[in-house]
Amino acid sequence: MTAIPRLRIRDLNHKPVTGGGEYVLYWMVAARRTRFHFGLQHAIDLCRELGRPLVVFEPLRCDYRWASERFHRFILDGMNDNDARFRKAGIAYYPYVERRSGEGKGLLSALAAHACCVVTDDYPCFMIPAMTAAGARQVPVRMEAVDGNGLMPLRAAEQAFPTAYAFRRFLQRELPGHLAEFPEPDPLAACAGLPAGSIPEEVRSRWPEAQSAVDLDRSVPAVAMSGGEAAATALLDRFTRDRLPLYDTTRNDTAVHGSSGLSPYLHFGQISSHQVCTALFSREGWSVGDLSDSTAGKRQGWWGMPAATEAFLDQLVTWRELGFNNCTWLPDYDSYESLPGWARETLAKHASDPRDPVYSLEQFRKAETHDPLWNAAQRQLLQEGRIHNYMRMLWGKKILHWSEEPREALRIMIELNNRYALDGRDPNSYSGIFWVLGRHDRAWGPERPIFGKIRYMTSENTARKMNVKPYLARFGEA
Repeated sequence: MTAIPRLRIRDLNHKPVTGGGEYVLYWMVAARRTRFHFGLQHAIDLCRELGRPLVVFEPLRCDYRWASERFHRFILDGMNDNDARFRKAGIAYYPYVERRSGEGKGLLSALAAHACCVVTDDYPCFMIPAMTAAGARQVPVRMEAVDGNGLMPLRAAEQAFPTAYAFRRFLQRELPGHLAEFPEPDPLAACAGLPAGSIPEEVRSRWPEAQSAVDLDRSVPAVAMSGGEAAATALLDRFTRDRLPLYDTTRNDTAVHGSSGLSPYLHFGQISSHQVCTALFSREGWSVGDLSDSTAGKRQGWWGMPAATEAFLDQLVTWRELGFNNCTWLPDYDSYESLPGWARETLAKHASDPRDPVYSLEQFRKAETHDPLWNAAQRQLLQEGRIHNYMRMLWGKKILHWSEEPREALRIMIELNNRYALDGRDPNSYSGIFWVLGRHDRAWGPERPIFGKIRYMTSENTARKMNVKPYLARFGEA
């Protein structure tokens, strides 16, 4: 098997690996998949080294902020896929769905009490860092977190980059050295010959598996899109076959479904960017030798692929991994104070500018503004758990325009996005929200009321740029 770069592995508690443990425990919290998976691969490597079986523990809490039927259904779909894959590979898999707040307390420690060591996911956003840090303090053995988030290891940079251009230049210098470090497509293939593992009976009896009657928010219903590794892989196949060739010209067109649609699956870890890139590289017949020598930070030409594929890679690698970079190296990535100085200065200068109209969080939530196009974007979010690529930018800009002041606009964007978007609570979604307020952007002129030097967008200009009638017909008022 391919060796996992040490840069991707962090010791969370500096405790010893216990040779007398019954199994290696993999605590699956962010990378909820079985393929192209550095964390799972590392756990299996340890099993082979220690001569112990693997136990996979995938929990689902019911009390995290914004927990809802929408997100639970998507994750449960993935758990069903994982169960089938682990059963076929003969691996002990323990999917635990908490029914009431606090019901799962102590479960990780109980499983870890029988383990040689614990492996988990290194994910820099939302509740995961605090949760894994707390878990590392509680378990009696070493816990290691493995980073499988992107092509560039999280800790290869050692700083936050202020713009996509600056980060792209860094990638063009450093990424070639990491392109030979992909995870195994199917790490479960290496489980042949491992001893069989099992869940301790006292754990099963104290915390029985359950997937019904969960106490959570039912006001945010599940969407039609199925979750899980199988659905993600099928969608990747359709995208590369049918939509990728026109991606650069259609992704921002509201009349065309030109985007990949993969962001929810990437967010929940049901597919990895390594798998997506492997599919792209295979489709284009690409190899590392096709890379340009230029490190000038240009969006096109560096990969040596068709324009549409390079445009998609810029979103998947540059913009997505820039979000992960900021969440890793900006401790306050989700606070107003993390905005660049020029943005805070211009927003403060115009914070008292008259706003008319001004809408409340509830009015925004219910899509009760005067603007049919904005309302359509919000209805898409409510109904489908996503907003069209271009419309999401407009959606945020108008919240800034119609909120009492910039901090309130940020609060509203985070609340609506994280409550309803399948890909919310993610480094990439925080990048999009903060871009509305100037992060990863530059000052624009002319200086305007409310926006100051922040980039300005309007529904009128959007309607002039593209045909929005199909979008309005689909998501407009009944």
